[in-house]
Amino acid sequence: MGAVERYDAIIIGSGQGGNPLARAFASAGWKTALVEREHVGGTCINVGCTPTKTMVASARVAYLARRAGDFGINTGSVSVDMAAVRQRKQGIVDSWRASGERRLRAAKVDLVMGTAEFAGLHTLKVALLGGGTRTMESERIFINTGAKSALPELDGLSEVPFLDSTSIMELDTVPGHLLVLGGGYVAVEFGQMFRQFGSEVTIVQRHDRLLTGEDADVAGELVEILREDGVELLFESRAARVAVTPGGAIQLDVSAPDGERSLVGTHLLVATGRTPATESLNLAAAGLAVDKHGAIPVNDRLETAVPGIWALGDVKGGPAFTHVSYDDFRILRTNLLAGGAAGVSGRLVPYTVFTDPQLGRIGLGEEEAKARGMDIRVFKIPMNVSSRALELSEPRGLMKAVVDAKTDRILGCAILGIEGGELMAALEIAMIGGVTASILRETVFTHPTLAETFNTLFTE
Repeated sequence: MGAVERYDAIIIGSGQGGNPLARAFASAGWKTALVEREHVGGTCINVGCTPTKTMVASARVAYLARRAGDFGINTGSVSVDMAAVRQRKQGIVDSWRASGERRLRAAKVDLVMGTAEFAGLHTLKVALLGGGTRTMESERIFINTGAKSALPELDGLSEVPFLDSTSIMELDTVPGHLLVLGGGYVAVEFGQMFRQFGSEVTIVQRHDRLLTGEDADVAGELVEILREDGVELLFESRAARVAVTPGGAIQLDVSAPDGERSLVGTHLLVATGRTPATESLNLAAAGLAVDKHGAIPVNDRLETAVPGIWALGDVKGGPAFTHVSYDDFRILRTNLLAGGAAGVSGRLVPYTVFTDPQLGRIGLGEEEAKARGMDIRVFKIPMNVSSRALELSEPRGLMKAVVDAKTDRILGCAILGIEGGELMAALEIAMIGGVTASILRETVFTHPTLAETFNTLFTE
């Protein structure tokens, strides 16, 4: 172990909050180190948004190719080269990763490849990837280590070659029958994706609906879409045990409302959630502890209980989205470099589930608003009232908005439909700007576009 190296700021983890924060500090003249134990770019670029949405795009092409006859186009049989899909995905990942490294080095950030752990209040010991250690010290340390896949307690799981959201993207062949444990974003995106690639897919969900944070009617509409695509869905079903059969298949025993059932598939995807990645940090050495969810608690300004240590991104808990991590960076940049007083309270957090069609979501849902006792109006229409959706042969889904009955301001929306994420963003802008439902009802939008459907949505 060499001498202690001192920095103005040290960031642990090069995710979508840590990278721009390191560049901002270095550009401001701070001596800045960024410690990354595997790949620059964090979850989003390497195993999250970038690769999954690249593969979603490939799956949609397969889906559209099989539907070509609906448009009067004859294509013949459709096959999927999974190795080529993976190669395309990896090419985009590698490009983004290399770009991130170049930008960090150009900003004069000391990029340290290794695993960091606290060795004291403001001291880190880094086990370098190439061997050896470095001891680093700073009065400002920022934890941006993200999250990892959470595994359920399931009898036999340790003896089965199961997949998670990372390893499933490395398959060279299309699974014959993919069994999916879970009913959240990861489960539905991968489940539908591989159905579009050609797999048989069974999703086992222990709750009574998919996407438990959504209104029942929105989640129910997604269920109908997935079933239309041929995905088998089992609700209120708990996995009891899993094993490899003598023939090499995977047998999953499930306890369902109608009794015990054994499912047999070729592959098993475990998509039962994610948990903050803190296990290697030795937080106790810095006087830090995690909450009951495994997250590092922070205040409105992202400060931990220990002065001089901050946490940002997924590791602090809350909504685990890349755009939240990036907004955390903006908060810290504002407060530490511009003398501001930014915080997380009151920020709108949109998200999009990249099913086909997409589910874009922002603000309050109907169930949450009613639980709060709010006086609301609910506007809802099927996507098949949109002329543009019909022209595209994409009539599936719905638009739903929750509006304050007194002020006419939009409180939230869920748009499950073609380009649902983009349409949701338009309503998010309306919410930020105070544009009312009545204004959108009377606004002249281009015809035929998806956006003009807002006229219809807000017409009683």
